[in-house]
Amino acid sequence: MTDRERLRTTFSEDAARYHRARPGYPTELFAQLAELFAHPADRRILEIGPGTGQATLPLTALGEVTAVELSPELAAIAREHAPLAHVEVAPFEEWPLPAEPFDLVVSATAFHWLDPRTRMAKCAAALKPGGALAVISTHHIAGGTEQFFVDVQECYERWDPATPPGLRLSPADHIPREFDESPEFDEPEFHRYEWEQAYDTEAYVDLLLTYSNHIALPARDQLIADIRRLIDTRHGCRVTKRYLTQLAIARVPSGT
Repeated sequence: MTDRERLRTTFSEDAARYHRARPGYPTELFAQLAELFAHPADRRILEIGPGTGQATLPLTALGEVTAVELSPELAAIAREHAPLAHVEVAPFEEWPLPAEPFDLVVSATAFHWLDPRTRMAKCAAALKPGGALAVISTHHIAGGTEQFFVDVQECYERWDPATPPGLRLSPADHIPREFDESPEFDEPEFHRYEWEQAYDTEAYVDLLLTYSNHIALPARDQLIADIRRLIDTRHGCRVTKRYLTQLAIARVPSGT
């Protein structure tokens, strides 16, 4: 089992925490997706890796959603959170595509967990001619409570040997516009949204414990205790995190 295959199974360890702590996505992003469709009533949407449904619920306002989730625990919460969606449990790589193709395939903060050898070809095969693939990624960027993110580097260097010394957050314009090159798709277009979210100490710890690299870290408990102490004693029990959400959209050729 590769690191990618192992780490993508960690999210089901505490599905309730994942649902409680993980942030959603900007409403402008879904408005942008809605503009892809000429005939709203006919929209068929496939979501890959919905987790507990943070993007699934707003997607159900855009059309009929089928979501494919690896974890039974996450899928169970997604069904409750987005009851209009049809949620299936399977690795996307093994899930049989239905006979009727989709207008839109969406993957929100999950596409990087798919097998890079096959993910673009299978997404293309799932789409109608002229259909679109939308890949959503979330990045932690410079901003928010900037001094906390300088201070917390010491905690990571103390407990995580893989942490690069002196690591600092990148500004939004340093985040690359990434999308797999593929002959099955036209050139992608990119949309970017910057936003901030405030956390008290426990909410921030909750968030960290939904990240695969934190879940799998041998010294996780020591790291979390160190970060909790830092927020409580030097940052007034509250920090703000700045995010960049990137939406990449590419269409399969229409054939016309």
